[in-house]
Amino acid sequence: MTASSTTSAPASASVSAALASLVTRARTGGPKDDGPKVLEHVLGWTFVVVLAMFVTQLGWM
Repeated sequence: MTASSTTSAPASASVSAALASLVTRARTGGPKDDGPKVLEHVLGWTFVVVLAMFVTQLGWM
């Protein structure tokens, strides 16, 4: 066994451990991916309509 083969195994293990910790910390606290998509779309379009009504009432368009 050579010196390079014995040092590459622990290095690859530490790299994979570092990548795993980065993946677990990559979430920013946003909405979960498994949430109800329909509710998200309905609320988004409701916001758009209310914003359009507000802009129209102010006379900006």
